[in-house]
Amino acid sequence: MESIKEISARIRELREVCDYTPEKLAEELGISAELYAEYEQNGDFPISVIYEIANKFGVDFNELITGEPSHIDTYQVVRRGQGKTVSRFPGYRFKDLAFRYSNKIMQPLLVTLEPSDEPAELVTHTGQEFNLVLKGSIDVVFEDKVITLNEGDSVYFNPTYPHGQRCHGDSKARFLTMIAE
Repeated sequence: MESIKEISARIRELREVCDYTPEKLAEELGISAELYAEYEQNGDFPISVIYEIANKFGVDFNELITGEPSHIDTYQVVRRGQGKTVSRFPGYRFKDLAFRYSNKIMQPLLVTLEPSDEPAELVTHTGQEFNLVLKGSIDVVFEDKVITLNEGDSVYFNPTYPHGQRCHGDSKARFLTMIAE
């Protein structure tokens, strides 16, 4: 994971290349100019704000975070607080989210999982998949590995590997999933 200052530098450069002032971008993101200035100054952007910036300017979310294209051979986990703060997803607007990949826009799908002791149903498909946990905890199950994600954690993975998700814990879990084909 790149340092949060490098993420901030990439966002600032993108904003300037797209001829946006910090105030204009803050207004379009639906957050205060002061809060946006704080994010840009200290680099501690909430993942939801980074996601909205990537969507707004049509850039790859993973590349904005890591500086590298989002080709994932297996999986990549981003933990809450490691490189950014999630902090209850300020400004998160599901209707505005979309993922650009190979000039295709894929809308997000919200999934609610009930607690269950049943094993996850494993599926495969082409493309790449992104999961962001909004509430509770989920297990992302691969054929031979289980990754537990808590609120604010995300994972990119290659879904040609058999995979599935299940609720981890005793209360409902909610997550956002996006598939780029």
